[in-house]
Amino acid sequence: MSSEKARRAAATQDDPRWAAVVARDPAADGSFVYSVRSTGVYCRPSCPSRRARPDNVEFHATPAAAQSAGFRPCQRCRPDLAPLAERQAARVAELCRYIEQAESAPTLDELAARGGMSVWHLHRVFKAVTGLTPRAYAAAHRAQRVRRELLNSATVSEAIYGAGYGSNGRFYEESAQVLGMTPGAYRAGGADAEIRFAIGQCALGAILVAQSARGVCAILLGDDPEALARDLQDRFPAAHLIGGDAAFEQVVARVVGFVEAPRIGLDLPLDVRGTAFQQRVWQALREIPPGSTASYGEIAERIGAPAAVRAVAGACAANALAVAIPCHRVVRSDGSLSGYRWGVERKRALLDREAAE
Repeated sequence: MSSEKARRAAATQDDPRWAAVVARDPAADGSFVYSVRSTGVYCRPSCPSRRARPDNVEFHATPAAAQSAGFRPCQRCRPDLAPLAERQAARVAELCRYIEQAESAPTLDELAARGGMSVWHLHRVFKAVTGLTPRAYAAAHRAQRVRRELLNSATVSEAIYGAGYGSNGRFYEESAQVLGMTPGAYRAGGADAEIRFAIGQCALGAILVAQSARGVCAILLGDDPEALARDLQDRFPAAHLIGGDAAFEQVVARVVGFVEAPRIGLDLPLDVRGTAFQQRVWQALREIPPGSTASYGEIAERIGAPAAVRAVAGACAANALAVAIPCHRVVRSDGSLSGYRWGVERKRALLDREAAE
């Protein structure tokens, strides 16, 4: 190798971008491209083509810069197009809008044809991007529609058909999970629901525990007991809220005991209300043992939706059952603490208490 080639090879190998090319790192796509003198093409870092010799490689900040230098785009990795993940996300977003506007849930074959993919590939890509299968996404959207229709329609039946259900019976089979109560009660703002609650004190401040006929439906933490009561009222605006009696105080005591000593467990029925995706996230959180943590990305991997990290964070933020669904055990990928709806200091205190047991 001539001294000039050796110099170019050394310069390439000393550049930190070369490591991304060697690793074919898709995370580096979009941050730069590299060209190959011997072929006259330029590629994205993740290109699966045979690795070029480092003395033939030159780095460029953008595809336009590579083209200005006289290189043409690789036909295998297509660096002149948006990264594959972005193109897939855009395609799935278009399919989501199609599902939302359809009168009835489209079949997989319809969606695959519209997206220009095989049924198998569509199913895999859709779940990776949204965290849900197309069928589950359609069901979640339909549930959202029926909530809106129940508040705006003249009758329950009109709302059910308006939301795309083919029959009343099909919806009533799912209504408890979708609404947490009967359609009539939801339409009346929870007027027929009775929810018992009590507010106590624990090491983390004020704690409100509420229970419906199905189980514990809220565990809220804070500094202001009145603010916790208002939060509960906002969640169930027309429900009949009943102050806890002596028997219910025992439920509160068990929850407080669990806050103080998490390893004792909380053997109480829970009334968990959320979308299909949220419930999958919350179930994964309940599988994290006391004293352990998981990152948002790890939870996304566990539920089979590795691209849905932001949606996992959103599900954690929507959790209304503090400690029972332990969203405090989810941390950033570097182990640092991120936001917690009841305050990062409470999150730190819970993790410290669990680690010390």
